[in-house]
Amino acid sequence: MAKRLTIVILLALIACGGCGTTEFSSRYQADLQSLITSQWASYGAGKANWVGGLALRITSPKGDFFVSTGMGQVDQNIHFRAASTTKTFTAVSIMLLHQRGLLDINDQITDTIPGSTETYVPNDSNYNIPYKNQITIKLLLEHKAGVFDVGNNNIPTTEAVPYAGKRYADYVKQDLGEADHTFTFDELVGVVATCELSDFAPGTRFHYSNTGYSILGKIIERVSGKSYWEFVGENLLTPNLLSSTSLPHLGTDQNLPAPYTPGYAWSRGEYEDLTVENVSALMAEGNVISTPYDLANWCKRWITGTAGLNMENVRMMMDVQPTGEEHRFYGLGCNYTPGLGYGHNGGHPSYVTVMRYDPTQEVTVLIFCSIMNADNIYDQADFMYDLGYKAKELLGYPTAEARARAISTRASVIKTRSRGQGSALPISVRPSSINQAASSNI
Repeated sequence: MAKRLTIVILLALIACGGCGTTEFSSRYQADLQSLITSQWASYGAGKANWVGGLALRITSPKGDFFVSTGMGQVDQNIHFRAASTTKTFTAVSIMLLHQRGLLDINDQITDTIPGSTETYVPNDSNYNIPYKNQITIKLLLEHKAGVFDVGNNNIPTTEAVPYAGKRYADYVKQDLGEADHTFTFDELVGVVATCELSDFAPGTRFHYSNTGYSILGKIIERVSGKSYWEFVGENLLTPNLLSSTSLPHLGTDQNLPAPYTPGYAWSRGEYEDLTVENVSALMAEGNVISTPYDLANWCKRWITGTAGLNMENVRMMMDVQPTGEEHRFYGLGCNYTPGLGYGHNGGHPSYVTVMRYDPTQEVTVLIFCSIMNADNIYDQADFMYDLGYKAKELLGYPTAEARARAISTRASVIKTRSRGQGSALPISVRPSSINQAASSNI
């Protein structure tokens, strides 16, 4: 009798344990949904014709959760443009080649590839950029090479080229009417070489450069003997089961795969749908399409050393330094935010992404908006960081001390903004009906 009673009690305890877990999971799900619904409504208050939505995926020891608002009935497999999170795939690819002994990140880009007679970048006019003999692969990863950013900046009006005073990709797609043009690494870096443009001597400071990552994309191709998208697909996407992630490279490949949520640019009470875009000019630095499920899994696997790169090389990427601008702390293709962890941001004209993994608490936070506030992208990024903190706190993961450090760093960045410095978020497609006075890179 006593034995039967013990068995009954044990079964009851097991059943209660399962019910308790389910109950807590349901409560967290409901609380997270309430959080983002209220936060998004508050952020959009007072913004006329504010559209689009907000999504959040969290993975943690307490469970995995996905919530969204303003996007209709979507789940964690919804596609969107994740923009500069592409740089994590590029940086990990470079480090993977470094790990295999096929390149050395401390080499200069004009050095010879190990075991080859070829140099890392072609010895031709397209790569005859200023200071090329002083630029190392590592400096490109860190955004410290001083490479002029063709994607984020207008070509100076003093240059004797037909695209002077304009963004090169805009000139090709809009002025020349070649909306389906397929851009190449050689072409984009060639603009820098032709105009002999540079931001500063290599290694002297930090300045975000998409074109620097175009050079890294070229290096991946020359070292591996494969196209950029083939190498990343075979070595990172397929092994990590990122089946919903893609890297469109043709100028004609402008649509998102289904299911997707449309994206918008918003400014001064006007908005425009910019979902469809030729992103070939963003190859290796901002062309990735993914889902909350894939990106959150990717970030965790990368930072925990299970994506193919060993922890020795992951730790090299995570060795972040203060930037003195919007990125705040940056390593080798790796952004860091106190209390949220390591990862990267992404800013497309119609989508904004924050992707982080915190190895101390084993929590991944993936947030994306399907609208960009072109009037104040900095404010939108800060809103997303704050949402990440609140979501972690809601699940019982403390962030107060880290938030205080982040706020202190943020204050110094705001001072930089007020002086008109800092980097800008690339808006390569200019909405005809929206006056975008400023563009930036988060």
